Amino acid sequence: MAALCVVELQKIRHDRTELYTRAIQPALWLLIFGETFSRIQAIPTGQVPYLDYLAPGILAQSALFIAIFYGIQIIWERDAGVLVTPTPRTALVTGKAFAAGVRALAQAVAILVLSILLGVTLTLNPLRWLGVVVIVMLGTAFFACLSMTIAGLAMSRDRLMGIGQAITMPLFFGSNALYPVALMPDWLRVVSHVNPLSYEVDALRHLLIGIPGNLPLDFAVLVLATAAGIITASSVLGRLVR
Repeated sequence: MAALCVVELQKIRHDRTELYTRAIQPALWLLIFGETFSRIQAIPTGQVPYLDYLAPGILAQSALFIAIFYGIQIIWERDAGVLVTPTPRTALVTGKAFAAGVRALAQAVAILVLSILLGVTLTLNPLRWLGVVVIVMLGTAFFACLSMTIAGLAMSRDRLMGIGQAITMPLFFGSNALYPVALMPDWLRVVSHVNPLSYEVDALRHLLIGIPGNLPLDFAVLVLATAAGIITASSVLGRLVR
């Protein structure tokens, strides 16, 4: 598992192009959506400036977008004939899931730096920053496992791309990344309460900008979701591994 994470770090060190291109979309959300809605004050967030409220949500969104297409790598490795290994499936899935988390953390640094430049007030507590690392890794690992599960069922990069695109925006807009749960219609609140992304965003807001939240619940949900994701992805990986 550690070896797969090291491989992911080596990929980032040798080719940073993907990091730069993937950082464009969250930067646009912060610069355009965040700045505009901060000015018109269309979304009430209490005493917290909307840009501050939005930044943790965009951080979680960027991790989601990285993870949800991570299964393409599994299919590519199968097609290239390199997905042949004596490594236990659970270890392989776990390693790849947290390798996706390493990639998400690398992009998170860019998003947080941009947030600071835009005037977002972030915590200086090192323990809270450690918590941010854990939460981002867990959230990304879950969605990477979801992507690998879809890969095992779809068996095709084109199908995975289509399914990934179909579920990404509902996951994003069905969470509290852009607006408080209190503003949602009743049916969307139900979706938000079963959406792991909402718990990731809630934890990041609490850790980064101090908005009150239920950190033990958020952590427990993400741990359980990640464990379930690893088990599920491992069970379907046999369709790809030869």
